[in-house]
Amino acid sequence: MKLKVDTLQKALQGIENDRQLSSEIVEDALREALTKAYRKHIEIPDAYVEVVIEDGIIHIYHQRKVVEDVEDDELEISLEDARKVNKNIQLDDFVNEEVDFTTFDRAAVVLAKNVMKQKIREAEKAQVYEEYCDKLDEMVLGVVETVEEKFVIVNIGKTLAMLKKSQQIPTEKYYEGQKLLVVITEVNKETKGAQVLVSRATPVFVRRLFEREVPEIYNGIIEIKAIARDPGERCKIAVYSHNENIDPIGACIGPRGSRVQTIINELNGEKIDIFEWSDNISELIENALSPSEAVAVIPNENVKDGLIVVVPDSQLSLAIGKRGKNARLAVKLSNRKIDIKSESEMQELGIDYMTIAKELQEEYEAKKAKERAYKQQQKIEELKHSEIEIENVDVADFDYDDDIDTTTYEEVEGPIHQNTTTLFEKERETELDEMEEAARIAKEKRKEKTAADIKEYTSKFENFADASNKSEQVVSKPKKKVEEAHIETKDEQKEEELQKKKAMFEQMKPIYSEEELAEIEEAEYEEENAWDDDVDYEEYDEYYD
Repeated sequence: MKLKVDTLQKALQGIENDRQLSSEIVEDALREALTKAYRKHIEIPDAYVEVVIEDGIIHIYHQRKVVEDVEDDELEISLEDARKVNKNIQLDDFVNEEVDFTTFDRAAVVLAKNVMKQKIREAEKAQVYEEYCDKLDEMVLGVVETVEEKFVIVNIGKTLAMLKKSQQIPTEKYYEGQKLLVVITEVNKETKGAQVLVSRATPVFVRRLFEREVPEIYNGIIEIKAIARDPGERCKIAVYSHNENIDPIGACIGPRGSRVQTIINELNGEKIDIFEWSDNISELIENALSPSEAVAVIPNENVKDGLIVVVPDSQLSLAIGKRGKNARLAVKLSNRKIDIKSESEMQELGIDYMTIAKELQEEYEAKKAKERAYKQQQKIEELKHSEIEIENVDVADFDYDDDIDTTTYEEVEGPIHQNTTTLFEKERETELDEMEEAARIAKEKRKEKTAADIKEYTSKFENFADASNKSEQVVSKPKKKVEEAHIETKDEQKEEELQKKKAMFEQMKPIYSEEELAEIEEAEYEEENAWDDDVDYEEYDEYYD
């Protein structure tokens, strides 16, 4: 029996588009549904059935197995009877008999419909699981579909996710059509309820917001070490910078607080405390209890992994916080049990907390010093190893074209990296020496030439002084001799200063080689005889006719 399934194909196409399933999956579901429906119709659960869909036409065949001795007429057929249908048939082959499925009863049709729905649902769940199983703890954008008292249904693309009441921010109110940023927390493959669960109250949500707003965190320069959060109220974040030149707190806050303010707005006004991470547990607890200031942090012998934080009497309530919120967040962030006590309480107990804190600090500093020394030693060994690899010429895979006499490492005494000079360094040194020598010779020649060209300059004052000296030689007076000697010494000093200034001026002049001077003269000549395009020389042609 044949049946055109144009209407059915349209329905299947709608399922494929809505559920984003492939045509192969839908056709397999239809084959299984019709097979079970036919078995239900003939009430033989073990019957052999084959469903074939070709060019929009459905064929259902009841198959019988070829055997020698027939035990069940519905399942088997003898070889003689089978040869009447097909002469080439052999034992264990199947004989197909087409079935008219328009005679199916209501129970068989309902079963086919239910099987079809179930198979499509299973295929959809498998596809959703494959799509979102690798997106755990990732932030996605969704649209609110339904708002209920205990949960909110969010459309995240290929499926509907559930946002439970416990995973919502208490200060937020949701409405249908609202766009929400959520984090995927759970993806289930075999479940009757929602497959994907999302959250806005998890600390991972704050981490993803900071990764989106702070490029340094996204690139790994700044690392978020720990997050403790009370959704809707307060959040504490410990950050650490792998680059000493970048301030982790300032980078997270942003210019004029723009970055952190965007995150606060997304969290509906939730307050955020950002402080720097420290390997020293005492310093970490002090930072985590901000804005209060801790005096000392000492271990608590009565509690495993416990700590006693000593604060001033005036800041005890500030360290504990409203309803113990500040202390509770510090415990979450450090994973330590904390007991906050005031200085007066510690004095009454007779505990010298300052000495204990000082000893702990000294132990921490000694430990860090050992770690630094070990890292430095490893770095030195790596550098030595790399120097030996770089400077080992014996393993070079090239040859010099010229025969140059070079010393081998066996002839050099002492460390290799101190007494070896490469061929390229020698060539560079010789080139520098030749350039310096040429510059020195050119400088000397220029000095000689300028010294020969310079004429002795005498001022009017000096001429007047010489004339007065000549006239004074005729009239000899003992008082004027002293004055003349004094004037001569002044003149000599002036001449010396003038010569020094002239020499300094000559040294300041640029030194050119003969080739450079020739190039300068050639450039000046070309500039003088250059053709001026701005002048219209054709206007003067009539004067030459």
